[in-house]
This record gives sequence, C-alpha cells and structure tokens, in this order.
Amino acid sequence: MGSIVLKTEIPGPRSRELTARKDATIARAKGLWMPMWIDHGRGALLHDVDGNTFIDFAGGIGCLNIGHAHPRVVKAVQDAAAKFLHTDFTVVPYESYVALAERLLPLVPIGGSKRAAFFNSGAEAVENAIKIAKAATGRPAVIAYEAAFHGRTHMAMSLTSKVHPYKTGFGPFAPEVYRVQFPNAYALGPDAAEIALDDLRRGLKTRVAPETVAAIIIEPVQGEGGFVPASAEYLRGLREICDEHGIVLIADEVQSGFGRTGRMFAMEHFGVEPDLVCVAKSIAGGVPISGVLGRASIMDAPDDSTIGGTFVGNPLGCEAAVAVLDVIADEGLLARGTEIGDRLRAAYESLQDRTPAIGDVRGLGPMLGVEFVREGDGAPDAELASRIVGEALARGLILLKAGLHGNVIRTLVPLVISDAELDEAIAVFDAAVTSATAAVIA
Repeated sequence: MGSIVLKTEIPGPRSRELTARKDATIARAKGLWMPMWIDHGRGALLHDVDGNTFIDFAGGIGCLNIGHAHPRVVKAVQDAAAKFLHTDFTVVPYESYVALAERLLPLVPIGGSKRAAFFNSGAEAVENAIKIAKAATGRPAVIAYEAAFHGRTHMAMSLTSKVHPYKTGFGPFAPEVYRVQFPNAYALGPDAAEIALDDLRRGLKTRVAPETVAAIIIEPVQGEGGFVPASAEYLRGLREICDEHGIVLIADEVQSGFGRTGRMFAMEHFGVEPDLVCVAKSIAGGVPISGVLGRASIMDAPDDSTIGGTFVGNPLGCEAAVAVLDVIADEGLLARGTEIGDRLRAAYESLQDRTPAIGDVRGLGPMLGVEFVREGDGAPDAELASRIVGEALARGLILLKAGLHGNVIRTLVPLVISDAELDEAIAVFDAAVTSATAAVIA
C-alpha cells in the first residue's frame, strides 16, 4: 500500500466549505493554487482536512527542504516560544541571532572575513542586499536578468522580470534597474554563456555606465523563471566583469539554497564566489526568516541602524534555522538530495524519450524543471502543463508550475522523502503526463 490516500473527491467537502469562507473574507488577490486545505504535514506528506494524503512536490514553494514539521525544528520553536517571542535584536539582543550567523558564515562560498544580517522574507533580503551594495559603492544602478524573480516588495518587484501577475498595475518601479540576458542554454543553445556575456558587455556600453552600477544580482538557478541553471563559464565571466568595474555580485539563493541543488548553496557547483548571498525559504523549515551573508567590507558599509526592522531575525526563526542546519548535517541531506536528483532526472529523461511534448529536462541536483512544448512547433504549452498538474493532483501528487510562459513543472520535493514515496511520486508523475498528453492527441 502506498503513501497516497484519497478518500474523497478533490477538493473534498470540508475543503470546499473552507474555500467558501475564504472567498467571503479574504482579498481576491489571494487566489488558491491548490483547492484542498491542509490539516497537518509530516516529512514529504501533506494530509488535508478531508482525510486525504498527498505527496508534496511543492514544499511550500521551496521552504520545506527538510520536510513538513520536522520534530527537531518543532521542538526548537516550542522551546524558544516558551522563553520569549520578541524583543527586537537591536533593543534587547539574543544569542540565537549570533549563533545562526556563526553556523552559516563558514558554509557560504565566500572567502575571507564575512558578516550576516537577518530579515523576514526573501524579498526583504534582496531589498537589503541592494541597499548594502549601494552603501558600499556609492552607486545607484542595479542589473538584473530576463526571467528573474526576486520578490514582490518595491525594489524586489522592480528586479523581477515577469510582468503578469507580479508587476501589472503596481508601477512606477524603482529607477536605475537594467536587465540583461540570462544564459539559458535551452533557449540560446550551446553558446548561451558567451551570448549572454556579450549582452552584458553591450549593456554596459548602451544601457548603463559600469561606473554607476552598484550590483548585479543573479539566481544561480532561476526559480520562477523556469528552473534554468546558469553555467560555470557564464558565472566566471560575470565575476571577471564585476571585478573589472568594482560591481558587487549578489547571488540570490533564496530558492536554490539549503541543499535544494545537492549542495548547501548552488554557487558551490560553479566554483565562483559572489560578494553577497541572499537566503530565505528553507533556511528555517517554514518559519519566516531570511538573511544576507557576505564579505565583511561590503556588509559593514551601511551606518548603524540603516538596515533593520521590528521583526527581522526573529528568535523563533533563528532557533529554527539552527535546528535546520543540524538536520541537514546529521541526516546527510546534501548527499540525499544528490541521490534524489539523480533518480528524478533519470525518470524525467526516460519520460522525455517517449514524450515529444517534453522539450527540456534541466536543473541541478533535485532542483529540476520539466519544460512542456507543443508538438510540431515547440512553442511553450502552458495549458498542457496545467493539465498535468491537475492530473497529478487527482492521483495524489502536488506539483507547481514555473517559467515566463507557465509551461515548466518544477520539483521542490522535501529531501527527507523515502525511497518508497519517491517511487510512488515518479509513477504518479509519469501517469499524469501520459494521461494529459494522450488527451491532447485525442
């Protein structure tokens, strides 16, 4: 007997009741991607209010690398809550803030003296990384990438590339944000790195003067953009350009960090050091906290009290994050992530061999994307991807889409998933793709 248990139609009656209550009280902008409501989660499994059990490949949009409700994180939060809930670290400090920095800084792939600062969300980490870079350089401009996603606060939204649904109606945006081509090998071919580097060099001549650029911010694996990895060749060239012009290189590892690619940070795959790293999502197993980690000379540039906020680096998040680091180390989740990624890639590529609608399988470790296209012209097929998500959900597997065109299905499986659960999920994914593509042919 498998882990998936489906006792009702999806959504079940209790979930439908809760959705009706939500529609009567919650702002229309807060639409629901999944129609069932959670009762509890454990590991890679999500149990809804109607008694159904699903395998979760969404992971809270990448926040649950160590799974739902890991006992060590739950205990850390309970113990912290029993002591105190809040002081504001700069008013009455607490040890867990420093302890988390001491644990994280040796892990971040940056040499020399380093510093940390903690915030609430990935978008806040991005906003503050930009502020830190501007303080360090005295420059106003920032370069970001086509298909990038960096969050929904004002500067983060300005850096984000996709217009619908993230930016429509919310302008004007932050000034002095410039966009260049990402080295997407599927779109640009084998010369993607050089094509994208040429676009950056041209941009520094035709779009913005390099001496005015404070930072270039890049996702080593684009998340919302479709799980598109950069390459070592491109990142080496980018590092050289930043060094040449005194530009701060920021790696946005909000989604790709904490074992998501089989390494603690995705930048480790490329052997290239950024200057600053933004972290969030899986840092605390679902408890809101984020951070900027980086070179001390840059991190220390802002004056006292120029970065901060009431709840930033909250004590529950700090304690949970320390527990997450313990879980990753003690349970060997980096190696496990690599193993999961190898098994998923083999399964996805096998499916690709017999499914013309799969245009690409890509990613690093278990951070994998499957891109769906129309047979014949290879155009992005968002409708097919949505149909596959629906077919998978009906069979008990939770999936998310990504990509500028919404035609990529991304994998954010908890790294604590068992072999049996992984096999079950792969079988469901295969069945969902087969059913959805057969319907198109019919």
